[in-house]
Amino acid sequence: MKVIDVRSDTVTKPTREMRLAMVDCPVGDDVYQDDPTVNELEEEAARILGKEAALFMVSGTQSNQTAVMTWAGRGEEIILGEEAHIACHEVGAVAVLAGANMRTLHFENGMPDCAMIEDAIREEDIHCPVTALICLENALANGRVVPVAVMKEIYEMAKRHGIPVHMDGARCFNAAVALGVDVKEITRYTDSVSCCLSKGLCAPVGSVLAGSREFIERARKNRKLLGGGMRQAGVLAAPALIAIKEMPKRLHVDHENARCLAEGLKEIPGICCDSSAVEINMVFFRINADEAVWKGLSGYLKERGILVNPGQKGEFRMVTNAGVNREDIDTILREVKAYMEQ
Repeated sequence: MKVIDVRSDTVTKPTREMRLAMVDCPVGDDVYQDDPTVNELEEEAARILGKEAALFMVSGTQSNQTAVMTWAGRGEEIILGEEAHIACHEVGAVAVLAGANMRTLHFENGMPDCAMIEDAIREEDIHCPVTALICLENALANGRVVPVAVMKEIYEMAKRHGIPVHMDGARCFNAAVALGVDVKEITRYTDSVSCCLSKGLCAPVGSVLAGSREFIERARKNRKLLGGGMRQAGVLAAPALIAIKEMPKRLHVDHENARCLAEGLKEIPGICCDSSAVEINMVFFRINADEAVWKGLSGYLKERGILVNPGQKGEFRMVTNAGVNREDIDTILREVKAYMEQ
């Protein structure tokens, strides 16, 4: 029986081409910057993301936290949304590693508001921390995308205040596909960007951090401090290179499958799903029933070969990915419907 895994797009498996590339790639010691495959990945990532330089990272968390450490010092402050990955899902690392304060803002539907951000910038006051960084996300953790015009407005405001902008672009290629633009149209309104290669792009490991050459050189030292200095890392960079060059071309399929899933879920009695909110490959829905009902769904589906994370107060997330086809979507809908009809 095939297992259908919609817990996340992090569950994607590397393609055969990626596996073969790992076998044949040239390698060297990346701490000395003489691994040719890593060097090629970083050059290509910088080109694709529209930046001067890039740095290969083990994970999105390492990439984001290296960026924060590079931009913000102890006792300084970063501004970000209250649901941002950096604030909610990176183990409080900003406090531990950078020693910085996080000023989190509540944005409606997670969409960043330029006026709110500008209002949160600290004035020159002996009692206040210095605002050192503004952090954005695109796509957002709720599956929505931030329009290019909003990115531009915030970036230009930040420049007026002399504050850099970092973007957690874990799914920035998904955002670009949803917006119908080249990814550079999003990243141009950032000073640094982190991009995951091991989610929808199917690489087995890794993220990249991109920015100016000067920023990346400072970030390289912070990556080393975090234990991120790798040796013959070309075996990881080889599949990552294929991921960033080739896999964005297929992300529209995941988006189409997500919309199909959402449209089907909203037709099932007892389930609330706003299909209009599905902009990338994430589908959120709620079961309007007693706790015992929604708590039982993930176990029921697992017995039938469908993996989904347990619900949180009745809300669930399913994430389409390269391992999920349209037939799998039909299977998920059929089994969820059968469960709700019990």
